[in-house]
This record gives sequence, C-alpha cells and structure tokens, in this order.
Amino acid sequence: MEVRIEKPSAEELRKLNLDEWGIWEKEVSKFDWYYDTNETCYFLEGKVVVTTESGKKYEIGKGDLVTFPKGLKCVWEVIEPVKKRYKLF
Repeated sequence: MEVRIEKPSAEELRKLNLDEWGIWEKEVSKFDWYYDTNETCYFLEGKVVVTTESGKKYEIGKGDLVTFPKGLKCVWEVIEPVKKRYKLF
C-alpha cells in the first residue's frame, strides 16, 4: 500500500476545486490512524512524518498533494501544526 505525494502546478490545483474540499487542522502531536476510505489532501501549512505498518516513512509538508489508500494503517507525527484541504472518495 503506497502513499502518493505530488507537487501540483497552480493549474492542476485549480482543476481540483480545492475550495470545495473540507479543512482539517492539527496541533503538534503523534497518533495512530487507519484509512477506512481513500483520501486525497493538499497541505496548506505544516509538516508531518507518516510511518506505515511496514516501516516506510513519508515526509509531507506545505504544497504537497497526497493520496492515502483505503486500508492503510499508519502513525502520524505532526512536527509543525497542519492545515490541509481534504477529500474522501
């Protein structure tokens, strides 16, 4: 199960209609997470390290467009407070 991280262009972001997506914010913290659906999110602020069950680490921050697959179990470590737009599908 792979996490996909992209650096979208301004044009790609416009096509996604980010303004219609939900907003999620989180303070510096560490917690377990399970994705019961697919999620795509765009990081407006912050920095996190997401570690999967297999031990793979993903560093994610401002400007990253990330897709988390359904069924992923991981640990989120919020290094800098996060603000992101997200869409579940």
